[in-house]
This record gives sequence, structure tokens and C-alpha cells, in this order.
Amino acid sequence: MPIKGENIYKRKDRRWEARYILSHRPDGSIHYGYCYGKTYREAKQKLENARAASPLHPQPRKTLAHFCDEWLQLRRSQVKESTFAKYHSLLERHIKPGLGSCPISELTGVRIEQFSHQLLHQKGLSPKTVRDILTVLHGVLRHVGFQCPGGELRIAYPHSTHKEMRMLTPREQQRLVCYLRDQTDLCSFGVLLTLMTGIRIGELCALRWKDISLEQGTLRVGGTMQRIRNLDPKSVQKTRVVITAPKSGCSFRIVPLTDQAAALCRAHLCGDPEAYVLTGSRETYMEPRALQYRFQKYASACGLEGVHFHTLRHTFATRCVEAGFEIKTLSEIMGHASPKITLERYVHSSMELKRENMRKLRLEGL
Repeated sequence: MPIKGENIYKRKDRRWEARYILSHRPDGSIHYGYCYGKTYREAKQKLENARAASPLHPQPRKTLAHFCDEWLQLRRSQVKESTFAKYHSLLERHIKPGLGSCPISELTGVRIEQFSHQLLHQKGLSPKTVRDILTVLHGVLRHVGFQCPGGELRIAYPHSTHKEMRMLTPREQQRLVCYLRDQTDLCSFGVLLTLMTGIRIGELCALRWKDISLEQGTLRVGGTMQRIRNLDPKSVQKTRVVITAPKSGCSFRIVPLTDQAAALCRAHLCGDPEAYVLTGSRETYMEPRALQYRFQKYASACGLEGVHFHTLRHTFATRCVEAGFEIKTLSEIMGHASPKITLERYVHSSMELKRENMRKLRLEGL
């Protein structure tokens, strides 16, 4: 159902439907009123008239924290388990401590802006984290049908500052490859495989040998492993490891293997197709946090500074562009929703490539 404006929708019968809060029931739930019009303008005018003619009944002083819990429970069956755990964490750590005690009727755009400023400058959270917090808050307020006194709710999201991601130079990559080639553990094999395929750390940890086909020369990405907060109140464990669907629908993908990658897989092939690639066992696995620690040891041994496991993914994308990959193809191999994400976040032009392109520039008359 297309939406235009605040709570004004275009119905399938081509009429516009405007919804407004008519009253609040004793239990705090909302009783909505509806207006209909042939055009958006007509529906909006009827909405304004209805609000003026039917003042709200006194709203119970239920706080924002109450509606946060209500919104979260409604999301349980709509999102992945890891996403639900993230929502829970943002609500419990930031939104409820900062705004939870505020009655919903007293919440204003200025109060939300002050909350955002506090997160950025007092708590020192990154703009990306604050945007995630405000996005969840906006979802809660839309669920309530909240409106600011002056009209529809507008939240000012902080702008993220551009941060150039670290990638390995060709010389650094060669140094790392030579070091890993001389190792015999499966983690070294996994790091090399990442450099050759660009898969994410969680995807590598969840990878089993049945996902690699040496006959077809492909690697199938169908899951990801991550550690999330344990929401079971009876458990003594604060976190637990889960294997879920990949990051997005586009992350389900088949990655062709190069001859080098296929030979590397063949050299470490395990007889059990259900075994994890990083452990060679179907019962035990290596979680992303442990793999990060292991990779830091490799990086330190190679004299590489300021790198982490995701650096390998950026390095893979950049090497592909330098080799002349078509961007649409690279985007699908990376598991991105669009080539724009690949270009803006994962492709880094090396100084050598910049110089090579600058040499193509010629000024007439010089």
C-alpha cells in the first residue's frame, strides 16, 4: 500500500486513507479514526478537520519504555534472531536509559535531538551507531502513532564522516601470502581462501566442505556465524554462537573459484562433507572472534599494522578492479545489493593505479 505523508495511504481501490489517533483505551492501546478521499489532498484536509473536531481523550502516562517492549515483541517473528538481539541491545543500553522514563505525550523533537547529541558527544558513540539507535527509536514511535505537536516527526540523523578503509598493498599482500603458504594449520588456509574469494569472516566460519564443489569449481555461501547476546533469562551464558542466513538476500551466492583457489582447496580437502572448513570437524567450529585473534597473530608476524580480517575483503575487491573486473560481476561475487555499494565502500585505488591512469592524460600544445 503506497504511503504519502504521515499515516496517509493509497488503497487498492485507488482511494486515499488517512489514519489519526481518535482516543486511547484504558489499557493504553490506541483507538484510530479513519478518513477517506479521492485524492491525497482531500484525505489530508479531512484528516485535519477530524483532528480539530475530535480532541484526544487524556492519554495515559505510559512511558516510552513500555512501548519499546511492545514494539520489540512484535518484531520477534519478523526479523532474524541476530537482528532481534541487536534491537534488544540498542533498546536496553541506550534508548530506555536515555528516554525510557519519558511519558510518550511529553516526547518532542527537541528532546530526541538532545538525546542524539548526548550519544555522540558525551557517550562518544560513532555516527553509524547513533543512526542505528535513532532508526530503532523511529520504529517504536511509528508503532505508537506518535506525532510531534507541530506535525509529523522528523529525526535529524548524524552524518557519517568518510573514513578510508585499510587495504593491503600488493607488496604487503605478497608478504602475507608467502607467510601463510608456509603454515600448515587450517586457519591459514581460510585466510588465503578469503583473499581469493572476498567472503566475510562469518561466512568463512560457517563454511562446510559440502559448500565447496571442486568438480564445478565453485564455493557456495549459504550461512554466516556470529556471536549474539543470549536473551534466555535462565541461561548463565551472556552470549551464544548462532549460524543464520547471510547478511542479506543478495549474500546467498555462488562464487567461482580460480585455479589457484581450487588447488588450495584440493590440498586441504576433508573427507567429511559436513565438516567445517576451518576445523575439519563437524562437531567443533571456530567462531569469528577466535579467527580475528588468529589473524592478528599472522598480521603481526608479517609486520602489518592497522589491519583486521575485513581488510582482506577490501583487498580482494581492489585487486579485482585492478585486474579489470566488470563492476556488476564483482558486486554479485561480493554479495552486494548493488554495484554502488561495491564502488563506494570496497574499491580502493592504489597509488600505482592512480599514476598509471594519470600517465594517460596528455595536454595538447605541451
